[in-house]
Amino acid sequence: MSAYAFTLAGAALTALPSGALHWADQGCLTVSDLHLGRSERYARRAGALLPPYEIVETLSRLDADLAATGAGMVICLGDTFDDLRAAELGEAHALWLARLMAGRRWVWIEGNHDPGPVGLGGEHRAELRLGPLTFRHIAETGAAGEVSGHYHPKARLAGQARPCFLVDDARVILPAYGTYTGGLSCDDRALAGLMAPGALAVLTGRVARAVPMPRRRGDG
Repeated sequence: MSAYAFTLAGAALTALPSGALHWADQGCLTVSDLHLGRSERYARRAGALLPPYEIVETLSRLDADLAATGAGMVICLGDTFDDLRAAELGEAHALWLARLMAGRRWVWIEGNHDPGPVGLGGEHRAELRLGPLTFRHIAETGAAGEVSGHYHPKARLAGQARPCFLVDDARVILPAYGTYTGGLSCDDRALAGLMAPGALAVLTGRVARAVPMPRRRGDG
């Protein structure tokens, strides 16, 4: 099996190799930190040129995950766009996203890069409570049953840094789903302070592979 199944607050969840989180019982797919329009923002603000294909690659992955899971609900955990101007999608990309949204409950959670793409329809929330789980952009200390993003966690396996989920008994932190997103090493103390001893890093790629969350010496 290429995905990784686990339970959080009684909810049976699956970490997909793509970086999406599937909650089959609720027909729900959750993604975080798509950062659509990053190459355009880099060109606009810094003059840096990146191949302008990240929107196509990210939406293609989302399209495939929705087809594979049949999810009728999507939660985007914030930072869907790299900034407000990047939310002004071109016609082809806007139509593609509208097709993905059609017939589904679509929830935009407010991020720190964008307040939620209010022109695209769907629901707009600071956070969402669904059954035993709370969905928000940034993890909160002491929370339980929490699903969040923001940190873009990465872990190394065989010398290669790969985006990963971080999972313990209280929360799951999702990797960045978008192309061209950077990442924070999961041995960073900001993440060590959030995740309990015994937490797992579930690496994305061809297979979702769980390993003990790497930590610096002395961080538990």
